[in-house]
Amino acid sequence: MRKYEAYLPYLAGFAVSLIFGLSFMFTKQALETLPTTLLLSYRFSLAALLLTLLWLSGAIKINLKNKPLKELMLLSLFQPIAYFIFETTGVKLASSSEAGIMIALIPVVVTIFAAIFLKERPSKAQLFFMVSSVIGVIFIVLMSGSENRTGHLAGILSLLGAVLAAGVYNILSRKLSANFTPVEITFVMMWTGAAVFSTLSAATGIINGNIEKYITYLGSASTLFSILYLGVLSSVCAFFMMNYMLSKIPASNSSVFSNLTTVVSIIAGVFIRHETFHWYQFAGSIIIILGVWGTNRCKPREEIQQ
Repeated sequence: MRKYEAYLPYLAGFAVSLIFGLSFMFTKQALETLPTTLLLSYRFSLAALLLTLLWLSGAIKINLKNKPLKELMLLSLFQPIAYFIFETTGVKLASSSEAGIMIALIPVVVTIFAAIFLKERPSKAQLFFMVSSVIGVIFIVLMSGSENRTGHLAGILSLLGAVLAAGVYNILSRKLSANFTPVEITFVMMWTGAAVFSTLSAATGIINGNIEKYITYLGSASTLFSILYLGVLSSVCAFFMMNYMLSKIPASNSSVFSNLTTVVSIIAGVFIRHETFHWYQFAGSIIIILGVWGTNRCKPREEIQQ
């Protein structure tokens, strides 16, 4: 049995890439019937309740006493609040395949922010690949703007906002990891998202006078499945598998799976949702993926030796 255990972390990484890659498609599908804040309310409420049940059953341990909760709340403003507002808006205005391409930039932005705020100097090779990724994004943005599709450019810019929010989150998360476990951080994040997005959703429903219709949205099988996928698989199950993977294999190996997420999102968008995938998107995505791969691969020597 031990012989096969060596493959389990890689199977977990593949599953995480598959789940995250398909999540953009399910978000796009749910947004066809659900308002943005209501989708986020359903997603995070479901995830928060599931994590609470796991905590009460003893499956996970959470202890928030005498810990810097104010700093954790600041982190939660960037992830999930700012990140998912930008990401969901971006997915709504752009395509799910483009969302996967843009989100792939997160490791590059994290490396840039780490150099600025944590004084972690990137290698010359990393700088080259980071610039390459940025060029790929600029190329896609400029070509998207030339199409004059309503809201499309705004969608791309919203996705870039999500990438920046995720970059800030990663930097804050590194700092708070000394006081909180990954499960504790996720627990607070899910409940913060549930509280904020449920409040926004309820306020929007009251203002528009249609809050009584919110429950009827769940009558659609496809909408309900999308919510279950995003709330259970994408927000909870993938998190546990990702932590299992990171505990078993080197970070340099696990980073490859972030590129696989982008590939899955593109395949799902093109072949399942039949989204148009232009030549410039293909060219830009190749440049971005190579840039992300190089940024992760060409780490400074002192970082590799640790």
